[in-house]
Amino acid sequence: MMARRGFLAASAAAATLGLMVFATRSRSVPVPPPLAPPQRPLKVFHLGHSLVGPDMPHMLAQLAPAGHSYNSQLGSGTSLRAHWEPGEDILDFATANKAPAFRDAREAIGSGEYDAAVLTEMVELRDAIKYLDAAKYLEKWAELARQASPDTRLYLYETWHRLDDPDGWLERIEGDLEALWTRQLLGPYSRRNPQQPVYLIPGGQVLAAVARAAEAGEIPGLASRESLFARTPEGGLDTIHINDLGAYVIALTHFAVLYQRAPMGLPHQLSRADGTPAEAFSDDAAARVQQIVWDTVRALPRTGIAAAGVPA
Repeated sequence: MMARRGFLAASAAAATLGLMVFATRSRSVPVPPPLAPPQRPLKVFHLGHSLVGPDMPHMLAQLAPAGHSYNSQLGSGTSLRAHWEPGEDILDFATANKAPAFRDAREAIGSGEYDAAVLTEMVELRDAIKYLDAAKYLEKWAELARQASPDTRLYLYETWHRLDDPDGWLERIEGDLEALWTRQLLGPYSRRNPQQPVYLIPGGQVLAAVARAAEAGEIPGLASRESLFARTPEGGLDTIHINDLGAYVIALTHFAVLYQRAPMGLPHQLSRADGTPAEAFSDDAAARVQQIVWDTVRALPRTGIAAAGVPA
């Protein structure tokens, strides 16, 4: 009888612990306070992988006010954990990190010299959360930045999954924002630091909005989501990496969130990081894309824009 009572007590305790863990994970994440638009050009650090790439930050610098500067540490498919732990290999580290953009991430984020740090988690995001302690390592990078400078603005760059994801590309982008990016990745740190949270750069949401508009015939010269993605050396569709048009969309998204400004009227004929001209939208298409970017980021208060009531 005593053994049975002990078993029942242990089972009840385990069930209670499970409910507590579930409640913590499902608890809503506080909406962050509004951000004021920066009054000067920013110095930005990008930590991530090939969905950052060399071209997007370079495009952002061409959209931003004169004096904007950036550094980065990148890899291929690299997790926040791999960037943090010195014993873990970073795939394609030597080829992804070139001067003058590269700077060691620990040194850079720990220096307090940057106005903003943009953190990027690997995809598959479910695996990063389940197996690679994504939320824990997001907090480690955030704390490193905060200890160096409480004024550094911290951002999580929401990306996307493969176009051929078995659960659907648009469906994953729609469903993952709250369930994974917000509750499980942003949630733990933001609940503990509601006045200094990690904000969101909603790259996946904006890319999906542009794709929907293209497929509805609303963007001249752009017919499908595939038109935003790169091609393999053999000419096939690259189902995860964006092309110049996609990079421009994501650069606009970074601009709108980091500078808290509408991107309408910004230039659209830009260069890649190697100095060559990037493929560009037509004038009409660029104007429509810029409006979609602004409408999308303003609808999401975790960017800091909608909560501030910034006018269109």
